[in-house]
Amino acid sequence: MSPSSLRVLLVDDHTLVLDGLQARLELEGNIDIIGTASNGLEALEKAKILNPDLVLMDVSMPVLNGLEATKRFKAEQPEIKILMLSMHHDKEYIMSLIQSGANGYVLKDVSSEELVQAMNTVHQGGTYFSSGASDALFAKANPTVKCEELTKREIAVLTHLATGLSNKEIAQALDISVRTVETHRQNIKSKLDIQSSAGLVKYAIEHKLIE
Repeated sequence: MSPSSLRVLLVDDHTLVLDGLQARLELEGNIDIIGTASNGLEALEKAKILNPDLVLMDVSMPVLNGLEATKRFKAEQPEIKILMLSMHHDKEYIMSLIQSGANGYVLKDVSSEELVQAMNTVHQGGTYFSSGASDALFAKANPTVKCEELTKREIAVLTHLATGLSNKEIAQALDISVRTVETHRQNIKSKLDIQSSAGLVKYAIEHKLIE
């Protein structure tokens, strides 16, 4: 284990799923699986002892499900990043998890490479949605909706940010420079007084920039 390893707690009520995830993720040089749990309550208890950087957690579990567990994690251990793993791609379902404080949402049909990418993105402070979840959540994105605090261009940048695009991808989509995107991004955070990616996504949902 290197000093920069991502310390992960795996949470799922199916032993085979846990075993499979652990076996695959341990092949990654920067990921250290420090423990497993079979429900949300057990995850909360183990996290207090193990102090993981990230919890990779199923949504549908007995005793305490992923949604309620996420709310408690954010209230009791807010420094821990939460990445949800689910088979559900219902828009309302995903939105409820985002609003509970989850840092990302990945469908169980993603490749192992994408899962690792999602974990690293969330660990580094970003927000990640797998393509299926993103399609369900942002299919009707409307960058022309007005917010008093933001300019039209800032709204467009924010809408793309909320879908998980990188600065480079936003620059290409809007035909502007990466530096201009970075400037808009800082202006958005400053105007809204929101510093986290998850907070920006929540703002975008609440102001119907994404539907």
